[in-house]
Amino acid sequence: MNRPRILVIRLSALGDFVLSFGPFAAIRAAHPDAEITLLTTKPFELMAKASPWFDRVILDAKPRWWDLPALWRLSQSLRGFDFVYDLQTSGRSSRYFRLAGRPKWSGIAQGCSHPHANPARDSMHSVERQRDQLRFAGITDFPKPDLSWLTSTELPPELPSRFALLVPGAAPTRPAKRWPVQNFAEIAKILAERGVTPVVIGGRDEFELGASIHAACPSAIDFTGVTSLVQVFALAALTELAIGNDTGPMHIAASTSCPCIVLFSADSDPSLTAPRGPSGEWPVVLREPVLADLPVARVAEALS
Repeated sequence: MNRPRILVIRLSALGDFVLSFGPFAAIRAAHPDAEITLLTTKPFELMAKASPWFDRVILDAKPRWWDLPALWRLSQSLRGFDFVYDLQTSGRSSRYFRLAGRPKWSGIAQGCSHPHANPARDSMHSVERQRDQLRFAGITDFPKPDLSWLTSTELPPELPSRFALLVPGAAPTRPAKRWPVQNFAEIAKILAERGVTPVVIGGRDEFELGASIHAACPSAIDFTGVTSLVQVFALAALTELAIGNDTGPMHIAASTSCPCIVLFSADSDPSLTAPRGPSGEWPVVLREPVLADLPVARVAEALS
């Protein structure tokens, strides 16, 4: 007998992708004998291929709607599935319902077989919203996702026995989500005084942030642009805590049950998008409408 063919859609961004680990695990548990394919974007390809939840990974280049040859190729890759779980639930992914030939579909696409027909869905945090969507599709068991395939990654040898992660970056297009780097430097010095080594992580475009913190606190280790996404999971599994802005690496930290302090401005709503632990645990959330107004003393107090 042919294996059922299941498609899961989760395109971006990093935080949203990590918040879908629970649904990924639940879908795999609900369909243990199925061939499950993930439709995602290039940044998550290697991670998805290494995961225990998917048999295949296909990439969405997000073609323009007037690019008919590209749309035809995408349509061909979307067809032939017995059931589709659209966890992206965006306008784009909902249009894929028609491109896929209108298969059985969980999501918000008009006319789909298993709509998430909860009028409160837009006011729910991603964790509760995705679980609720899957319940509408008949999935009620939500096992804690096993992340050992991520957290067992080899780490740099210079890592100290006691350390805390600092995440001073955020999307460059959203500067309002960044606490001033000099404040992170002050927190680094407080941690160092307590015998905890600050370890700064971030992307290649955040070298300047790491260098500024290291200059102010020479005992800090600057890993900006050095660690891969997978290594961030391994770091988070070993660290004493993580402190950072509302950005993807903080979602990674929270997913490993790492104690987290997440800094929010009015630019995003923690009730909808805050990092969450593998069983739904909430981090410590500190919020000021203008993040620069959040005093160092308030963050230092939360360290304890």
